[in-house]
Amino acid sequence: MDMRRIVAMLAEEAEQQIRDRVWELAPSDRALALETEAGLRKVVGPSDVQEALPQIDRLEHLRETLAVLAISLARTHGRMAWFLSGALNALEPVLRWRAMTAESGGTFGTVLASAEEYTEAEEAVRLLQDGLERIAAK
Repeated sequence: MDMRRIVAMLAEEAEQQIRDRVWELAPSDRALALETEAGLRKVVGPSDVQEALPQIDRLEHLRETLAVLAISLARTHGRMAWFLSGALNALEPVLRWRAMTAESGGTFGTVLASAEEYTEAEEAVRLLQDGLERIAAK
């Protein structure tokens, strides 16, 4: 399953739990959702902007999204933590990517990602941005 689909499913489940009142959003949940969404938008912009960047910069931005999510996860608990944990898990393949070729020696298990994989990850981040925005608005 690709990253976009996983993130879409997470956002759908979150919205369903909120609608069904399984997840009662606290003001701190809404604030963290907005803060996380803003942090993600700061590092991954529109597709035309991202795709114009060299792959090394695109990878840097994607790694920054993982940092934004990890910091947010560290500051919460309960369903918001579970949601953010799922998002981090969906984007986990980014951790194994490298943008530079290996002249000699090992690469510690990293792989060169394709342009399509970068696009998929960036689209997943944008879906996550939108999902967090909707969560905050509930």
